This record gives sequence, structure tokens and C-alpha cells, in this order.
Amino acid sequence: MNDTTSITPHHPANACVKATANRSGVPEAISSVWITVADLAVALDFYARVLSFSVEKEYSLACEGIQQLFGIVEKDARLKVARLRLGNERIELMEFAGTTEGRAIPPDSRSNDGWFQHLAIVVSDMNAAYEHLSSHHVRHVSTAPQTLPDYLGPAAGISAFYFRDPDGHNLELISFPDGKGDPKWQLCGDDLFLGIDHTAIVVDASHECMSFYCNTLGLEVAGRSENYGSEQEHLNQVFGARLFITGLQALKGMGLEILDYVAPPGGRPYPTDSRLTDLWHWHTAIRVADVDSTYAAVTAKKYPLVSKGIIELENGELEMSKAFLFRGARNHAFLIYE
Repeated sequence: MNDTTSITPHHPANACVKATANRSGVPEAISSVWITVADLAVALDFYARVLSFSVEKEYSLACEGIQQLFGIVEKDARLKVARLRLGNERIELMEFAGTTEGRAIPPDSRSNDGWFQHLAIVVSDMNAAYEHLSSHHVRHVSTAPQTLPDYLGPAAGISAFYFRDPDGHNLELISFPDGKGDPKWQLCGDDLFLGIDHTAIVVDASHECMSFYCNTLGLEVAGRSENYGSEQEHLNQVFGARLFITGLQALKGMGLEILDYVAPPGGRPYPTDSRLTDLWHWHTAIRVADVDSTYAAVTAKKYPLVSKGIIELENGELEMSKAFLFRGARNHAFLIYE
């Protein structure tokens, strides 16, 4: 969690000079995040009733194109999807059937484990939002909402709180004071839940991953920070935490934050045998102008494909003409589409 609009970089963004200098190569949008759930009805109730997401549509997919896109081998596989909106941002919840049952998120998961990913939900009033979640008995990750201290500079004054949904996925409430964050969050009216500021994922050695995010995907660096201290420890329940945070952006859509814990050691890597049916699976959807050029960049670097190449799609529910799914740096999944 950080202020991705006004952070002073803590080291030069050399790995991203190319992407920043040529905005014609920047993706059109980080458009949504897809999350695997065990029971779509339970997840929908939580996101709609507790977090005020609206349901745009529900649909089912069971066709060869979807099997090829998502790398599903079972012929009887089915996928139920719910598209949800909060403010101007979307997520897609996925429930698989007719496939090998997915594995649950490890109960001892921590915020520095490699499969960590979260959504940062912007709220207009942190105290009211926390009381609202408490009344619904959400599972805490943070001990309580934390306000970041003055010594963190541009992030000072931002308040946040981590919690879990019914499947154990990490979510964050975030509240920006005046002058921090995207200015749009100060103009969203009086609703308690306003939208999604960013999705955040854990990597190790982020300086080694920046070529992937900036040159292969074409994302731009919006800012960097170094977070530490007791408030950060109580926020993510990783004591002794010290992490570098890099905020990335496309031309539109939510941000993408890269979290690199330099302390403490012991964060576990993303499982290499992961499938989309596992409940820790998320994939971040990025809309581009030319799928073929991104595909060429991904395959040239030998990042593993989930899809069977670029998939031409005729199912109007997906709102995609062609797409592919792959695993990028540190095994996190990305859906690239036109």
C-alpha cells in the first residue's frame, strides 16, 4: 500500500526508461482482476452485501475456446463467472466445476508469501468502514486500521486495513487524505466504498522483475516507496517488515503494486504446480492494442503459457476478441487481450 501518484523514487527507474519514454507501447488499461472462489453464491453475497459491489452480469462458459484460454484439460469443465463493479473498476469471480478440485489457501498464509495478491478498496471514511466490516465479523489480517507515520514521507497520513473474504483472499481498505493518492478519490461523493485503487502482488528482488513489468508488459512506473515500522507490521502482520513498493500503471484502469519484502526472510514462493482452480489463483487482465506483439515479447522471454497460444474468442460475454493467459515474473498470472 502506498501513494502511487506522488512517491519520490528511492532508486533510479532505469529498467523502465524505455517504457516511460514511449507511451505508444503502454497498455490501454489494467482493466480487472479475476479471482477463483469455492462457491460463487457465497462470494457474491459477501462482495455485494458487505462491500457494496454491484453485479453487472453472471454467465457460464463451457466451450473449447475457454478450455484453450484457461488451460483446462477436462472435457466436462464448466466455469461460472460473476462480473462485479465498484465505482469504475471491475473484478470477475470464477467458480470451476467438472475439474479437479482446487486447493484451499494455506491457513498460515502471510502477506510476504509469493502467492499474495490483494485488492485495495478505497473508502471515504476509514473508521466507518472498519465498523461496518466488524459488524459483519470479517476475518482480520491487520490488528486494526493503521495510519502511516510522517517518516514515510509521501505515504504519511494514508490509512489502511487488511482483511479476508470468505475464501481467505486478502483485501485492503485504504483511505487517502487530501493531497494523497489519485485526485479522483476526493471527488467520488459520499458513498462509503468508492472503487479499487490498485491490486498488489508480492515478488522477491523486484529490481530483477522490472524488465518484465516495464519492457515485456509495457507498464509505467508511477512511484516508489520504502515502508517499515510498527504501523506497517500491524497492517500486514509481518513483524520486522521492511518492503520496497513500486507502483505501476497503464494508460487507464487500476494500478498494479509490486511488493518486495527485503525483511524478514522466509516468504514462501508461488507454487509451481498451481492451477486456475486453486483458491490462491488470481490473474490480472490487461487490455492492449496489439495482442500479437505482447505475445511475441512474452514468448521471446520464455514465460510459461497457460493458454494454448493466442485464442480467438467469439463468446460475447468475455468482451474480448483474442487473448492469452500466461505466468510472468515469480509465477503470477496475467490475461492479455484485445
